[in-house]
Amino acid sequence: MHLATMVGGEEPYGAIRDAVLVIREGRIAWLGDAAGAPSELVGNPEQTLDAEGGWATPGLIDCHTHLVFGGDRAREFEMRLRGASYEEIARAGGGILSTVKATRGASEDELVASASRRLATLLEHGVTT
Repeated sequence: MHLATMVGGEEPYGAIRDAVLVIREGRIAWLGDAAGAPSELVGNPEQTLDAEGGWATPGLIDCHTHLVFGGDRAREFEMRLRGASYEEIARAGGGILSTVKATRGASEDELVASASRRLATLLEHGVTT
């Protein structure tokens, strides 16, 4: 990849403008300024991706994700935005118990399909782990 703005791991931390990222056998072999790229690493690439000056960042980590569940909490979210307490939401039939009920009521195929859609959305937004 070349012509991207990258953030390196060495101090002092900062953006690397016009960066080159070399990947060999699925691992980062070199990252740095295009002018300093070792010719033995950047010559005859199998594939080149021009990031057109965009930013390249590591994948994001979402440390608390529930992919598999039935139902939808959009109504509850709206209620919270309008100031409803969790107790009020529960009295209105929402809350975790409604999710448990919806999950138990969903078929395995429905749960797999909805989890697959959620996973695709996470990946589209840069979450890789």
